[in-house]
Amino acid sequence: MEHLLLLIIGILSLVLFALLAKIYYLRRSAREIAEAFRDRLTEDTNTLIDISSRDRTMRKLADEINLQLRLLRKERQRYQHGDLELKEAVTNISHDLRTPLTAISGYLDLLEREEKSENIQRYLSQIKNRTEVLKCLTEELFRYSVVSSSQNLNPEHMDIVRALEDCLLSFYAGLQEKGIQPEIELPEEPIYRELDAGAVNRIFSNIISNALKYSDGDLSVKMDKSGCVTFSNTAHSLTAVTVGRLFDRFYTVEANRNSTGLGLSIAKLLTERMGGCIEAIYHHGKLEIKIKFAE
Repeated sequence: MEHLLLLIIGILSLVLFALLAKIYYLRRSAREIAEAFRDRLTEDTNTLIDISSRDRTMRKLADEINLQLRLLRKERQRYQHGDLELKEAVTNISHDLRTPLTAISGYLDLLEREEKSENIQRYLSQIKNRTEVLKCLTEELFRYSVVSSSQNLNPEHMDIVRALEDCLLSFYAGLQEKGIQPEIELPEEPIYRELDAGAVNRIFSNIISNALKYSDGDLSVKMDKSGCVTFSNTAHSLTAVTVGRLFDRFYTVEANRNSTGLGLSIAKLLTERMGGCIEAIYHHGKLEIKIKFAE
């Protein structure tokens, strides 16, 4: 009886050991699949997931994931190809528009020197105004296509407090014209980051330009000691839905027809390319745009 009991204990021990070993290898296979899956999502590669386990169920799982990865890669390539074609088309169209617009502006300047009636003068003024708007939109399209296609950023050791001060000063006339007295709070000490100075200026400029378009007459710009910048203004014409789409390419609020909707898209693109983050929040009629660059 004692020998039978020992035999049963031995068999149960072997079964338990086998089960533990099975669980160990299954968990290892699951980790291998998870790590490989994460790598395949972040890298553009044809390499498929392979696991060390010979377990049929886990290998079937890996095969199913590989099938979906192939489909995902095909869709990604199609999207990237279409996105590249769109950027090239935007570049070509904006470039082709610049030449005739320049010529039109030149002829309008010549017409300004000729004698004309009051009505003709009024019509010419409207044509010139619309031409300038079209030139600005074309330039914005061209800048977006260049920014989105180029990977060339030149980081340098720069003070973002000074960069924001200089940018705000460049908008002084525009703010005065709109009757906006900005509330500005900046750290007294410099805050240094390794960033592309031109890109930082473009980001700040586009955000302030956006505030000029949508502000109901106020603007607050605050930077804390960590370098986080908050731009806020009252904008009752916006909603939480429209604010949620402000960073979308070509999205414009219906009330503003003189914009391509690319300014904040460019700001987001450049911010993320330099390792920073940017977000828009709408609360009780106030639009807030927060931006922080990586330390």
